[in-house]
Amino acid sequence: MSPMKILFIGDIVGKPGRRAVYDLLPEIVGRHDVDLTVANCENAAGGFGITRDVVEELYQSNIHVLTSGNHVWDKKEAEEFIGDYESLLRPANYPPGAPGRGSVLMPVASGNRVGVINLMGRIFMRPLDCPFRAVEAEIAKLRGGTNIIIVDMHAEATSEKQAMGWFLDGRVSAVMGSHTHVQTADERILSSGTAYISDVGMTGPFDSVIGVQKESVVRGFLTGMLGRFDVAKRDIWLQGVLIDVDETTGKALKIERISKKYRD
Repeated sequence: MSPMKILFIGDIVGKPGRRAVYDLLPEIVGRHDVDLTVANCENAAGGFGITRDVVEELYQSNIHVLTSGNHVWDKKEAEEFIGDYESLLRPANYPPGAPGRGSVLMPVASGNRVGVINLMGRIFMRPLDCPFRAVEAEIAKLRGGTNIIIVDMHAEATSEKQAMGWFLDGRVSAVMGSHTHVQTADERILSSGTAYISDVGMTGPFDSVIGVQKESVVRGFLTGMLGRFDVAKRDIWLQGVLIDVDETTGKALKIERISKKYRD
């Protein structure tokens, strides 16, 4: 049996990132025979937050599951519509009462199903409930339906991401770091079969500071006056990670970084 192939796309930033997804994703999916595509969308609407129109656009680009993080509520309307989409996730460790859901079980063409869990770290981030405790509850909820589980660990500190990787090693198929928008080169299969990377990277403009016009960011650092941040427009790339998973055991067999330039 061929392994299941899961593509995780790094944080999509604004219209440039969405354009790269629309144009580049079909070729990547076709070339690698991808079974399921997951993407972090929390910066997809103007660089900060999500709107219903943007969510619909990303689903039409053949993304199956959308994860998020600390910017998920930046557009107020997200609170009203997030519950309408089963596969639009917010971090599972938000306290009770937050709208939306933190995990989903998705069917794939083979007849199997894949669990996806969204978490957010707490180091240098907004304080939330413990992601380590929260993920155990989500795994228990999904485990009856699948042995293939992918985790988006949306966090600032690599130490917290690595700790989550080791905490879940052998219990999930992959722990994918997001949030910093800088793809790391530490992809590997941990000792008990979980694929890991500290950050999958960014899908958006690289002539920037993590997707934002570089001039305004540099000016902010120089003066201490943080003003309006606009999404940059040039040198657009799609970044992510491709994971091969054994459908019988749920263990990762291979992890490969993806970095593809969009030619406007």
